Amino acid sequence: MKALGIAATGMMAQQTNVDVISNNIANANTTGYKSTRAAFTDLIYENMTREGATTSEAGTTRPTGIDIGLGVRTAGTVRLNTQGGLIQTENQLDVSIDGRGYFAVNTPDGQQAYTRDGSFRLSPEGQIVNAQGFEIDPGIVLPDNTVSVDISETGIISAFVENEAVPVEVGQLTLTTFVNDAGMRPIGNNLLEATAASGDPVPALPGDPGVGIIRQGYLEGSNVDIIRQITDLIVAQRAYEMNSKAIETADQMMSSANQIK
Repeated sequence: MKALGIAATGMMAQQTNVDVISNNIANANTTGYKSTRAAFTDLIYENMTREGATTSEAGTTRPTGIDIGLGVRTAGTVRLNTQGGLIQTENQLDVSIDGRGYFAVNTPDGQQAYTRDGSFRLSPEGQIVNAQGFEIDPGIVLPDNTVSVDISETGIISAFVENEAVPVEVGQLTLTTFVNDAGMRPIGNNLLEATAASGDPVPALPGDPGVGIIRQGYLEGSNVDIIRQITDLIVAQRAYEMNSKAIETADQMMSSANQIK
């Protein structure tokens, strides 16, 4: 009897599903977080009788076969890259991307990572960094005695220095796009890294065709739909229970068969 193994794969799949949904709910208020969903695929089939097999000397064939599936497995987790809501903060160094694209940051190991989290800060040297202290790329340093900062929709950063009437242009925010955003690998701290599946990073300027613009004083909220997540959680729980019931039923059938004398 294959039901025990088949139902066990279903329980493991729904356990993964619940883990993914729980992570979405936990990150409902994480800046720039993109919700994910678990994708599943059926396992191989055991062919008991082949479709189209000859059934008589007259040349008739079997219209259907007997194929017994062996369960389910997790094919992957799909990130849903829809736009999150913009939350006004009034912080001059808080910026959000309205549209496609990612900010590039330089990690301490010399690699680049990418993020939608634009809650930037200043290092002790006046350099613009992310929440972990990683410098953004390209690096931008504000002059001493900067009293305010202006960031345009196209990413041009201008600093108003004390006692100076004219702002000083200090740098340009750039964005990076990917052919397959869903193929990027999450590494924590609101960071993603490029992979062979995502394709090579494509540098761009805010406002370029197919690229988002910059909104100063705003942060992009999570795109998690709590109501949808709770609904999916209930469905996953019911599916888990039904697979558990299938195991219980198969066990009872085996017990009955063992008691036949």
